Amino acid sequence: MIYHGFRTPGFALMLVWRIPPSLFLRDTSLTTRVLITGAAGFLGSHLTDALLAEGHSVIGVDNLCTGSMENLKHLRSDPRFEFFEHDICLPFDFGKVDYVFNFASPASPEDYGRLGIETLYTGSAGTRNSLDVAHKYQAKFLHASTSECYGDPTVHPQAEDYWGNVNPIGPRSVYDEAKRFSEALVMAYHRYRKVDTRLVRIFNTYGPRLQSNDGRVISNFIVQALQGHDLTVYGNGSQTRSFCYVSDEVDGFLRLSRSAEHLPVNIGNPNEWTILDCAQAVLRVTDSESKIVFKSLPIDDPSQRQPDITRAKQLLGWEPKIDLETGLKLTLEYFRSSMPFSQLPEEKPESASSQAS
Repeated sequence: MIYHGFRTPGFALMLVWRIPPSLFLRDTSLTTRVLITGAAGFLGSHLTDALLAEGHSVIGVDNLCTGSMENLKHLRSDPRFEFFEHDICLPFDFGKVDYVFNFASPASPEDYGRLGIETLYTGSAGTRNSLDVAHKYQAKFLHASTSECYGDPTVHPQAEDYWGNVNPIGPRSVYDEAKRFSEALVMAYHRYRKVDTRLVRIFNTYGPRLQSNDGRVISNFIVQALQGHDLTVYGNGSQTRSFCYVSDEVDGFLRLSRSAEHLPVNIGNPNEWTILDCAQAVLRVTDSESKIVFKSLPIDDPSQRQPDITRAKQLLGWEPKIDLETGLKLTLEYFRSSMPFSQLPEEKPESASSQAS
């Protein structure tokens, strides 16, 4: 990996990781040069791994405002990966590419809550700059959108032809409307400038590299359980979500990227869980003695969220394989290994009931 550090707003110049030039002598005639914005983020880093595993060369771009180089450190010795620290709200051009995956954006409630204006700029100027790169090089383009486009839905489950129920001026609007505008921009570039685009609407996703402090349901519950704190459920816990393990989600992205579909496609797990049931599942998987406490519901928090994945099944032959409890166990190992030792509770002997389960 080559690391290009830039002085983007709010960030210092970082060291450069370089691979000896001799390692770049390879036959690239059968591979694709791919650009991923948001490559140091949760989903972007997993997508980077998947594309490298398929034999492609990858250019990662991220300003690291929410992403982390920890997510990419295992790629230091991979000569097919090149990283640029850059804010995509500023124009960029890192050479000819065959595919652009636009995954840059603060995406968790904690992140877009503190970076509201930056989130809106990323969805507008950042998406435009990424589309301009695709247009210049006649590259294909896949944009990461979100189930937040549906807002607090009045239709259940949510299919792609549902236009949503979104508060355009509420505290969540900086993310919701950034993504809704970016979808309109992607479709405009497809219609007016003939860019070969795709749109994926991503539902709740979890797995390794999920930030421990990002305010998402799964990360909140796992961290609280591991630290022996009470699990915080907002409202009465009856609101529902669907949770897709990251490997299933990335498989959906790749299938969509190879399709000819230009309209939005939901990629998410259709199995619906209440927040309370999810908290209880985390307690079982962690063998935690933590209790569940209830707090007031945040403004505009959706009461239900479940994808209709009929289009993904029919067009892509895709559906998720990993159930929630299996995925939680895989995710738990990551959190245990990544959390500071001082934050983890002492190991307890297994109880008779847990041994028998």
